[in-house]
Order: sequence, then C-alpha cells, then structure tokens
Amino acid sequence: MSEIASKKHYMFRQSVFDRKKHTIRTILLCCIGTFITACASIGTPSGGDYDLDPPKVVKVTPEFNATNVQKGRVEIIFDELVQLEKQDEKIIITPPQQNFPNIRAVNNRVVVDLRDTLLANTTYTIDFTDAIVDNNEKNVLENFAISFSTGDVVDSLSVSGKVLTADNLEPVSGMYVGIHSDLSDTAFIKKPFLRISRTNELGKFTIKGIAPGKYRIYALNDINRDYRYNDPGEAIAFLDEVIVPSTEAASRQDSIFDIKHIFDTIKTVHYTRFLPDDIVLRSFTSSFKRQYLQKVERPSDDVLNIFFGSATQMPKIEPLDIPAGIDEWSVLERSAGNDTLKFWITKPAIVQMDSINLKISYYMTDSLNQLQPVSDTLSFVNRRRKQDEKEREKKEKEKEKRKKDGKEEEEKIDFLNISTDISQAFDVYKNINIEFDRPIIDLQKNQLKLKELVDSTYQDRDFVLSNDTLSPRKYIIQYKWRQGSQYKFEVDSAAIHSYDGRWNNKFESGFKVKTEDQYGIISFYLEGVPDSIPAFIEILDKSDRVIRKAKVSLPKTSVPNLDPGVYYARIVIDNNDNGKWDPGEYTESNKREPEMVYYYSKSIDLKAYWEMEEDWTVNKLPLDKQKPLDITKNKPKDNDRKKKELERREANEKRRGNSQNSSNTNSTTNNSNATNNYNNTYQ
Repeated sequence: MSEIASKKHYMFRQSVFDRKKHTIRTILLCCIGTFITACASIGTPSGGDYDLDPPKVVKVTPEFNATNVQKGRVEIIFDELVQLEKQDEKIIITPPQQNFPNIRAVNNRVVVDLRDTLLANTTYTIDFTDAIVDNNEKNVLENFAISFSTGDVVDSLSVSGKVLTADNLEPVSGMYVGIHSDLSDTAFIKKPFLRISRTNELGKFTIKGIAPGKYRIYALNDINRDYRYNDPGEAIAFLDEVIVPSTEAASRQDSIFDIKHIFDTIKTVHYTRFLPDDIVLRSFTSSFKRQYLQKVERPSDDVLNIFFGSATQMPKIEPLDIPAGIDEWSVLERSAGNDTLKFWITKPAIVQMDSINLKISYYMTDSLNQLQPVSDTLSFVNRRRKQDEKEREKKEKEKEKRKKDGKEEEEKIDFLNISTDISQAFDVYKNINIEFDRPIIDLQKNQLKLKELVDSTYQDRDFVLSNDTLSPRKYIIQYKWRQGSQYKFEVDSAAIHSYDGRWNNKFESGFKVKTEDQYGIISFYLEGVPDSIPAFIEILDKSDRVIRKAKVSLPKTSVPNLDPGVYYARIVIDNNDNGKWDPGEYTESNKREPEMVYYYSKSIDLKAYWEMEEDWTVNKLPLDKQKPLDITKNKPKDNDRKKKELERREANEKRRGNSQNSSNTNSTTNNSNATNNYNNTYQ
C-alpha cells in the first residue's frame, strides 16, 4: 500500500473513532444530568412560614343570624379542603335534636342536614367547637358556631363556665350542660333541655342562642341521650341559684407582634361580655345503685359466695337441707356494703356435702327504682369434687410408688399462713394488721408476742388485740410505740389453728419505729371553714392519692409524722360527720348538693424535722382555679404542639434532603471521575 493510501486509511479510522468517542461521552453526560435532575426533584423545599392558620369561612347558607329560615340545611364553604374530627362528640346542635343530623365534610364544604322538624320562632345554634380542621396540617377552627332563627329574632345571649368532679375538682370533659326556663325542680327529670352545650377537654362550656329570661342550669352525662335525668347511674350537676343571662361592655389589652413574632405594641380591644361567664358546676353520681342478686358460687368445698350488684342490707338466709342455722356451721366474711358475702364452712360433715341449698330473702330494685322484698332458693354445687378426688388419688399413687422405690420424701405440711403489714422502718402512728389465709378457731392475746429491745434484751409488751369487723381472718394490734425503739412480733409454731385442722409455722418479724427527726409536720392556719360544721383535711401525694387524714380544728390544724416529700392538700366539709366525702342526690322528693371540697392551690415541699406552716383561705380562689396543675389530670393542651410538630417534620425533610444531596454529590463525583478516566484512556 502506498504511503498516501496508508495516511488516508489512518485518518478515516481516527475520524470514526472520534465520532464514537463523542457519541459515548454525550450519552454518558446526558445520563448523569438526568440522574441529578431526578434526584434533585425528590422531596419538598424546606424553609418558609409554617401553615398554622385554620380554614377561613368563605360563605355560609343560610347567612349568619339569618331570620325566618324554613329549611333545615346548612352549608359552609371554606378557602381550603377541610375535615371533621369526632363530629358526633364535638358538634352541638341546640335545641337538642331527637334524630341526630347528617353532618359531613365534602372537599371544601361542610354540610348539616337537620332531621327534626324545625320549631317555629326558635333560634338554632350549631356549635362546631373544634371539630373542623384543614386537610393537610390539621389546623383547628376553634369555637366556630352559626345561628339562625325560624322567626323574626335571633336570640344571642350566652352563659359559660366549667364542670368539675365534686370530690376532686377535676375538669369533666364530654358532659352535656343544659338550661330550663321551667324553674321547678322536676323539669330536670321530666323535660328535655331547652338549650344545651357540651364540655371540652378542660371542662369548659358555653350555651349560646339564649333568649332573655330566668333559667336553671344543669350538667348531665346523658347515657340514653334523651336530655333529661331519669337514670341514677348518670353523673349530674346542678346549681341551686337561678341564672339571668345578660351583657355588658368590656375591654381587654391584646399584645401585638410583628411578622417575626417580636412584641410590638399593646392594643385595647372593646367587646361585649356575656354574663354569667364563671359558672362552676360540681358533678357527682348518686349513691343510689340498683340492688339485685348478681351470682352465687362454691369455688371450693368449704366456701359459699353470694354477690349482689350493689351495697345492700344484710339478707336473711335459711338452710333448706341442713337443720342448723347457717351461723352455726359457718363464719361470715363480708364487704362493707354487704355486696359480697363469703361463708366459710366450719363443720367437716357439711364440707363433704355435694350440694347445699339456701333460702335467701333480700331487697331488689324494681323498674321504678323502688325496693321490693324477694325470696330465692340458691343451690351451691361442688363442681370440683370429682376433679379434687382425682388429684388426691393421683398424689396417693405417686406417694406409694416413691415408697416402693425407696424414694419416700418427708411429707410437706400445708401450714396456716400468716401475713402482716410490718416494715423494717415502721411508722409511729400505725397499727399492726394481721391476716390469716383461713378463718381460725379462736385467737387469744397470749398466743401472740410483742417485744421491745431494752438494754440489748427483748422484753414483753402488753398490747390491745381486736378483731376486724368484716373479716374473721383479720386482726389488729394497737400499741403506743416509742420512736426509735426496736420491736419484734412473734407467733410460736402450732399456736394457732384453723377450722380445717391447719396450724401455723413459727413466725417472727422485727422492726424499728421511725424517730422524730425522720418526720415533718404540715400545719394550716385556716380561714373560710365554717366552725359549726365538721371537716377533715386530706394530705395528698403527686398522684392525688390520700396519704393521711386529720380532723379540722380551728384556727390551726396540724398533720404530724409525715415523711419528707412533696405534698398537696384538700379539705372536705363533712356535713354528716361520717369521715368520708358524700355525693349529692336529685329526686323529686330530695335534692342535696354533694359535700364541698377545697384544694390548697400550692404544693408543699416538706423536709425532715421541719414544720411547714401555711395560711389557707379556702374560698380565696374560685373552685376551678384551686387544684394545682401538677396533680390535675385534664391539663391544658400545649398551644405550641402544632408548631413543634411542623418544626420536627421540616427538620426531618431537611435531613433527608441533605442526605440525598450528599448522595447526589458522591454520584456526580464518581461519574465525573469515570468520564475523566474514559477521556484519559481514549485520548
């Protein structure tokens, strides 16, 4: 081949190679660009203002405060997509509706169709409370309500307040609050509410659309949703005073912030105040409970159980197939209200009976909530007898087999168990409580020993022994302890026997009584407590649980021998002087408010060997401001919760974006290196 031809052939090959190289480079760069663009489009840009604004109303049909409305359909249009949350619980329509309306959210609209026939010359109010939220961030449209009238006038007065549980001043949520223009005591029982509201999470309520006049106000946990009190199991509250809704001109100071949420100025806002706006209703459930025989059982050979649905007076019981009375062949263990009766059979011959029949006469609540005498025949069948016999036979065979094999073990004794509430560091004000796992034949004081350590020797001490009034298995030892002394409680082996032939193993428990410098004292100088009515103070822990109780003495009440710690306190005005808080009653013949309870509004940090003296005017603060927030269960919501959630969400998005950008950068770098390597190779 000539030199010229060879050069032409080389140039042709180089041209083809350059075109291939350029094509490959172009394809590779396009792929890299496409990959980076795709990665960059993932996620949403971070930064910018948070969406904290609730939905805005664009149009309402019928219009706000419209009159002479004939159709029971309401439509609200918003500026964005909306949802309804817990609409059956949160949305309140007044007058109360017998047929629950059809309420729904459709895109940016909320539609309400009332199913009850509209009443003439009546103001209707639909209170959405906080049920309406936007579709994305769930921002709540607070306290939104609309009113319209079927007549010429829209009633516009309102009253508001709180519902608290009467015994611990805890805010009550989800409770109906209603008014009656009929001022008789029977209206609450016989008539549905005229207008209603419902308490929110903090127990707050507002009844809207009220006409001028005089009213009585009630709260009701309306189980059967008939808007009247006809079930003693429903929690209620009532106010003895008549309320008269009114208005007054008022003003408040509002703080104004700039766009960066920095304080700017104070603005005076004038508004109409609706009164009364500080009503406090104290909720309780009647002590009335339906009485009925719930069930009977014989869980073992020697036990008969009878259960009632609520506290009852002691029934009359007669054996049908045993000649002796039940108290001659059993001992009774019962609850304080006699709703649980436990008969321990003490005669072996009766224990062996497969069935025991008793005639029982008691009182049962009828459909009119009246007590009626009833007699029943109860049959107690020992359904475990065959199973127990099989287990005993099995154990006997195993015992015989071990004996034949020369592996006989010492037979274990089934002792009568003893338990006490003795702790190594014992409180000076406590008694020793003793409990056996079965009733015992007879317990004498000389069968028990209490000793005190004196000069390195334990010496016997005399004490007071008493039976528990409800249980034949429980006893109480009372003694005036010396602070700082060491004691020992002992029971010799086989000193005590049960009816079924068991005896106790040796029991011994030592303890030391706490010294004075291990305790503190809380004293209150009280004002506002009536001196003619008994009352008691309860010292509470951080869980609102009662630690100690003391009768009120004026002007100073002290509670000694308290362990160091943080405490709270409340006072119960004990009208009937029975040492406990009692609920109220509301019947046609008897109306009684629950006993009054007051909380000390601060915590008390008690140190060892200190006496904390506190001034306490029980009615200085309104009831709804008394209970410390630390021990209140229904606390206010965190107003910044939504903002914090959005900040957290944006931070996560930013982290994902940074991670993705880092990945993209690495990918770009790697691909760039690959391109450079390619160029270096083929150039």
